[in-house]
Amino acid sequence: MATSKLTPTSYAILGLLAVKPWTTYELTQQMHRALGQFWPRAESKLYEEPKKLVAAGLARATPETVGQRPRTVYSITPKGRRAMAAWVPSPGAGPVIEFEQLVKVFFAEHGTKADLLRNIEGVRAWVDVRQEAGGGVSQAYLNGEGAFPERLPWLILCGRFLDDITRTVEDWVDWAAAEVAGWPENLARAEPDWTTLERMAAHNDEYLARREDEAAS
Repeated sequence: MATSKLTPTSYAILGLLAVKPWTTYELTQQMHRALGQFWPRAESKLYEEPKKLVAAGLARATPETVGQRPRTVYSITPKGRRAMAAWVPSPGAGPVIEFEQLVKVFFAEHGTKADLLRNIEGVRAWVDVRQEAGGGVSQAYLNGEGAFPERLPWLILCGRFLDDITRTVEDWVDWAAAEVAGWPENLARAEPDWTTLERMAAHNDEYLARREDEAAS
């Protein structure tokens, strides 16, 4: 199999193998734990990837027996490390937002004010889960208990991004809940928040102007 047929998920699995050897089950758990917040994938797809990497010569499969149970441990090959070194520097695609609750907010006119507020509060529950999970990971590293501490400098880059997203969503929930609470029961009579719209337009203009200045300098 040519490396051109590998997907970002293939390289994510290969990257984990570059950290240490894993079984397929361990790889799947590690994908959910380490990358699940920004690269979620179905478990069935993850189980297929190690075999693809072996077929491409990027990983090797070693049969083992633990007690009476056979298992296969996957490890990266020198060719696999070269493939990672070639893939990481190449440009990647940007973030993709997929947010069902926001889709329902977008079509709020088909429900009631109470429905809209319930959807907004549902987003707060998502924030709660993310904060609990993220705080535990951060504290583990502060306590000297985090996994693979030698990778911590760039793990913090990813963690800060995820934390900023969570904080942004939290701020939005607080603002949106307060905004909708002041609306009439008939959503058709709600007044737009012109101040927020003006602030959004100004922020966009400021960003574009700053980028133009940077390009000109």
